Amino acid sequence: MTATVTLGIDIGTTGTKVVAFDAADGRLIAVSRSVQAHTDGPGMAEADGAEWIDNAITAIGELIAHHGVDPRRVAAISTTGMVPAVIPLDHRCVPLRRAILQSDARAVEQIADVARGLAPFDPVTTTGSAVSQQSVAPTLLWLQVHEPDLWMRTRFVVGSYDWVLTRLGARPHVERNWALESGLFTVTGERFTEAFASAQIDDTMIPEVVEPGTVVGSLSAEMANRTGLPIGIPLVVGGADHVLSAYSAGVRAPGDWLVKLGGAGDVLVASDAPLVDERLYLDAHPVPGLWLPNGCMATSGSLIRWFQTLAGGAELLRLDDEAATESAAGLYCLPYFLGEKSPLHDPDLRGAFVGLHLGTSRGAMYRAVLESIAFGFRHHAEVFGQLGLPLTRAMVTNGGSKSKLWKQIHADVLGTEMHPIVDHPGASFGAAVIAAIGVGLLDAWTDVDRYISLGPTVYPDSAAASRYDEAYEEWRQLGAALEPFSHSLARKAYL
Repeated sequence: MTATVTLGIDIGTTGTKVVAFDAADGRLIAVSRSVQAHTDGPGMAEADGAEWIDNAITAIGELIAHHGVDPRRVAAISTTGMVPAVIPLDHRCVPLRRAILQSDARAVEQIADVARGLAPFDPVTTTGSAVSQQSVAPTLLWLQVHEPDLWMRTRFVVGSYDWVLTRLGARPHVERNWALESGLFTVTGERFTEAFASAQIDDTMIPEVVEPGTVVGSLSAEMANRTGLPIGIPLVVGGADHVLSAYSAGVRAPGDWLVKLGGAGDVLVASDAPLVDERLYLDAHPVPGLWLPNGCMATSGSLIRWFQTLAGGAELLRLDDEAATESAAGLYCLPYFLGEKSPLHDPDLRGAFVGLHLGTSRGAMYRAVLESIAFGFRHHAEVFGQLGLPLTRAMVTNGGSKSKLWKQIHADVLGTEMHPIVDHPGASFGAAVIAAIGVGLLDAWTDVDRYISLGPTVYPDSAAASRYDEAYEEWRQLGAALEPFSHSLARKAYL
């Protein structure tokens, strides 16, 4: 029996997804499991790695038991996920605590300390990103101060998807884009000595850096028994979720860009050269020679879920229907409920609704939430334009792309046509494709194109776009006006 199926496991902020991809005929089957968010204090965002593993195991079991995936046909497994999450491991590669996610904003003092210490070494030019709440060094310093006993037992620090692959049987490693986004490595891939010193760690604490498509081990006997898969299946390095979402959505020609509506909000643009700016992040495209300058907002789908819970668990389609009856920009929401990453890089920002009155409906508030995230993407598009990076064909993926209203709002706010990816599992599919490349089932990085299907184009409405032009400017002014109050509230929360 020929093994032509690969599995892609996506470790997301709000869920774990596993896809089975048959490289012979392109058939895809996806299974998802929800993930519990842990927000135990202001700015904190954590997840339990054990839940990721349990989710992956049960999802694989469902693929085998209920979707006809023959375990004997599985040729390789790869992983993808949020980046750069931080997981301290002991000498046996067992997590010592819950993962601290990339949207976590607790290390405020450490961010300032590291930024001051690295200022003479120009971290933006050196690493591709400014020191921010996404940087790993401040998080490691926070652990040293607040959890010293745990820190004394830490042998390795890795990210989300790399740890899951290690738990399946791979050797300890970090993928290239985890390394780049961590701020501990240079754009060219070398260890940034001064950043390691700022984190007070030695070189051995971060394991080897590997490229997507590299085989780093095989499925262990224990995990073969737990998953129902054969022992020894090759384990292939995947990559960051937003990077693989862009790759598997066909973002490859310079100027192609992706709006990714996941738990966080990502916007990525293909470029034939690295582009560094303190407001943005820089990732390496899986295709050799290409780059992905990008931005990441701390909230997107996670803010949607928060509002859904606050609204009594109402179905999202019902909320869409209610929001569709409301006027555009009838009130404003600032989406900084976990601080903000790019392009503001301010963990002390806070969320807000402005313009409420006793006649304000749930639908109007929900529409403001949707619009606020679209405004955040426009802020990024504005930065790309200032840097001279062209934005041509815009794709949209992930859960939010299923909402007709949200897609239309994005087209109107961004003033551009949006091309939805149809029935596309996103990053998990990208990981499965890279697994196939890693073991030779697919020959070229461009082979992914044959499996991409675009939905009907969403065109901007000229009247709505004009109204949003004015609203966006007011929204930016509102954010600046409320910034000092956010900072004051944040300081009180830390006391």
